[in-house]
Amino acid sequence: MKKDILKRARGEKMTSCNCNLNIHYTAPDEVWDKIAKLYQEMPEWQGIKNGIPYWFSKSESGKYLCASVEPGGLQFRGELEPEEWQQWLTLFRKKASDYLGYEIGEPEDGYDFVYY
Repeated sequence: MKKDILKRARGEKMTSCNCNLNIHYTAPDEVWDKIAKLYQEMPEWQGIKNGIPYWFSKSESGKYLCASVEPGGLQFRGELEPEEWQQWLTLFRKKASDYLGYEIGEPEDGYDFVYY
């Protein structure tokens, strides 16, 4: 509640962001090496804290984005302005598709996992 009041006072229109991408947790190290390189190329890269990659901020109060590898795929979550989130995610998906050689998207939208 307090965080929402502060956001409104600053004129921010952030929203919770969450998506899973079709990069399977069983992918080989060569795939994760490419993803790690891509993380660092993405806008607002902040580095790794406690094994978790962060963008925009390493603090989960306010504007931030982080990633984790889950059984449902590579997961991003955070709080960003909706337009900024869509731009960032679109760029990540395009670059990841180029790096990995297959189209990256959300499994629930019909994007298949590649199993190695």
